[in-house]
Amino acid sequence: MEADDYGTNEAQDSDFPTVERSRLQEMLLLLGLETYQTQKLSLQDALQISSDSMRNWAPQAPKDLPWNFLRKLQALNTEARSTTMVLDVPPDTRPAEKESQMEEEIIYWDAAEDISADIYSFSELPTPDTPVNPLDLLCALLLSSDGFLQQEIVLKMSLCQFALPLVLPDSENHYHTFLLWALRAVVRTWWAQPPRGVGGLREDSAVLSRAPAFAFVRMEVSSNSKSQLLNAVLSPGHRPRDCFWHRDLSVGTNPREIADGLVEVSWFLPSGREDLDVFPEPVAFLNLRGDIGSHWLQFKLLTEISSAVFILTDNISRKDYKLLYSMRGSATKYYFILSPYRGKRNTNLRFLNKLIPVLKMDHSHVLVKVSSTDSAGFVRRVRSIVAHVARSPCRRLSVEEMAHAARKLGLRVDEDCDECQRAKQRMERITRRIKDCDTYRRDELRLQGDPWRKAAQVEKELCQAQRAGDPPEKGRAELGHRLLELREQQNRQDPAWGLQEFIAGISSASQAEKQYFLRWMEWGLARVAQPRPRQPPETILTLRPKHCGVVDFSELLCPEPLGVEHFLREMGQFYEAESCLVEAGKLPAGQRRFAHFPGLALELLLKGLPLELIDGSTLSTPLRWVTGLLKELHVRLERRSRLVVLSALGAPGTGKSTLLNTMFGLRFATGRGCGPRGAFMQLVTVAESFSQDLGCDHILVIDSGGLIGGALATAGERFELEASLATLLMGLSSVTVVSLAETRDIPPAILHAFLRLEKTGHMPNYQFVYQNLQDVCGPSPRPRERRPLLEPPGDVNRAAAQMEKQGDGIQMLADLAFCDPEKQHIWHIPGLWHGVPPMAAVSLGYSEAIFELKRCLLENIRNGLSNQNKNIQQLIELVRRL
Repeated sequence: MEADDYGTNEAQDSDFPTVERSRLQEMLLLLGLETYQTQKLSLQDALQISSDSMRNWAPQAPKDLPWNFLRKLQALNTEARSTTMVLDVPPDTRPAEKESQMEEEIIYWDAAEDISADIYSFSELPTPDTPVNPLDLLCALLLSSDGFLQQEIVLKMSLCQFALPLVLPDSENHYHTFLLWALRAVVRTWWAQPPRGVGGLREDSAVLSRAPAFAFVRMEVSSNSKSQLLNAVLSPGHRPRDCFWHRDLSVGTNPREIADGLVEVSWFLPSGREDLDVFPEPVAFLNLRGDIGSHWLQFKLLTEISSAVFILTDNISRKDYKLLYSMRGSATKYYFILSPYRGKRNTNLRFLNKLIPVLKMDHSHVLVKVSSTDSAGFVRRVRSIVAHVARSPCRRLSVEEMAHAARKLGLRVDEDCDECQRAKQRMERITRRIKDCDTYRRDELRLQGDPWRKAAQVEKELCQAQRAGDPPEKGRAELGHRLLELREQQNRQDPAWGLQEFIAGISSASQAEKQYFLRWMEWGLARVAQPRPRQPPETILTLRPKHCGVVDFSELLCPEPLGVEHFLREMGQFYEAESCLVEAGKLPAGQRRFAHFPGLALELLLKGLPLELIDGSTLSTPLRWVTGLLKELHVRLERRSRLVVLSALGAPGTGKSTLLNTMFGLRFATGRGCGPRGAFMQLVTVAESFSQDLGCDHILVIDSGGLIGGALATAGERFELEASLATLLMGLSSVTVVSLAETRDIPPAILHAFLRLEKTGHMPNYQFVYQNLQDVCGPSPRPRERRPLLEPPGDVNRAAAQMEKQGDGIQMLADLAFCDPEKQHIWHIPGLWHGVPPMAAVSLGYSEAIFELKRCLLENIRNGLSNQNKNIQQLIELVRRL
């Protein structure tokens, strides 16, 4: 009987593809995304700088909505799910009294349940002047994006604490996609408290960590909103969270057109604070949009991956009974949330009594919620059920294991394409051999470490000798001979097997496979890296997700982890050694083996990978390697080679990497002490339509990383190195952002660089950015006065000024010529988080302040307030001189 009923459902479903197909096509056409169905929208397309990057613009047509959403999401704006669309009404259709006005219509992309919609009836599609549901927009955008843009969208959504798409419906092509790859970049951090012993922070990929999952679904019509209930369950009583968008967040509801069948996921993550932790361990919550009878495949998946399923309904029909009866024998627990006074109470009771033995329920599995029910008490009851199930032996799956269940049911998994799997297998072959990171660096990446440090030291001494004219020619010749010996030793080596595999991975003819390989390498190396030390509970206040925030480890330093940059650094050293010997005539140019290495690395830069400009282990610049990269860049960009160099300097933990990532959508690693220590560069493309107005074709963004040690380096050789490197970065730059903590002075190395550059007359356009690094709830702080920059400098900074023989006249930093208190060079940025991590979202004040800073920087570039923009050839020469 049940099998026959399924056959009927399938036959009915087969009648819909043509209707659904036209609705999807028309939605894509309405949003201007129809052209991206064959050639998908890429991450590079989404991150281009255009005239829209300089204004807080409102969409004027539905075709603007995807781009506005992407812009806001890139800026971590928590209002990305709602916007104001300004409709330009033609003059002949306007009332006479409003001819000079624009009609303003607020579009709230409401993801509410359309409980009155029937699967057999279709509303009219949105028109250019009617609202678009936010889930329709999200689904259309994901269907139009390649895997790397999908990953970026999901990552930014996670930082805004939005529920994330897990199953993407696509009725047009008759399959649904499980978004495993799109979720790969999300990293979760939570406070783990073992039954015995001391608790500590744990950080893991969202797709690898196991947690009990609880699914919430609707059967036909429900008077209760799933999304509102989920938000209430996830939120402490006095701190409401809107992870799942729902109808009551807007002034009206908009029916979904293509998003029914979407499955969303959100996690609760404990912080170690009893007043905030709703559950003592991580818990996943799943939400199916639409009716389970119309989306049987998704419902079946949820029953196989969840610890418990909550079914919200007003009525249980005979068809629903048959559908649920087919789930007999499932290990999943089932709970019903009913509103019987709105439905057929006796009918519900009759079917429930039949289902109780079939689904192994008892009467405690049936919850009743009507208008008179105490909402807070009801939420506490749902939480207690979730906590009880989570404490008992129950199903605990990772997202990766959920994907296995999806495959068995016939869902497509985005990670299963051949290019992605080949790249993963290559990564596994490399990382399988890494037992200890330090040993691997020493034995397999042999050209860096001591050989590179010795060569860098000799090059530094040789450079100083040439500049000073002392020691005599004989001494310089000895230094040159010693350098050649070191380079010959390096050149006699062959690339180790792991490096050869890495080179093969980035040499792939498929651009997609190359990008997949790099992402897999990042994650694979992170998995084999040494575990981070445990932190005290209060450290959770400053924790950030990897690649997207600032981690303040309170001066705790740990070894630099093994990363992709070490493999590229090794390639750079092979190129450096070979180039040095060719320049000295010790090696014929025709015998070069590594001349193509800069071209391989450049491809990675063009695809968004940060490349190392200054080696963090030796605090030196591999000049030939960097020059080779820039030459390749000049050849590749051809006519579009005008550059503006923008650098960010500051001590670790002051938020500079997060600032750049938020401002331009970049991928600079974040983390204090445990992240890469070198200076890295990324390339941002300016749209051709805007390059003439802005005055450049690309912006080369440089992050000083962990090079500047703040108060830790105040004297001696380390300070001199830091000061020199700060001078190098600022000397290359047209624009410099100095990132400072609210309570700290300017690092002495940066002040030293300012003093040096002031004497040379090369002063970039600069902005001082004070960041509030405290993670507290409440409104954003008011902009502070400019007092910190204008107070008398500390002893360290006075010492830096005296090194440049300017100490006698400097009582305050404002006495310096480059510091004009009347000019708007000083910014105060609110704290990154609104609330307490890991459940906090990025604060709206932070996002808006970063946007204003970005607008100011671009305005200064356009108005020529920065130093004269450079072409790449000029930049190469400047690198050599500096």
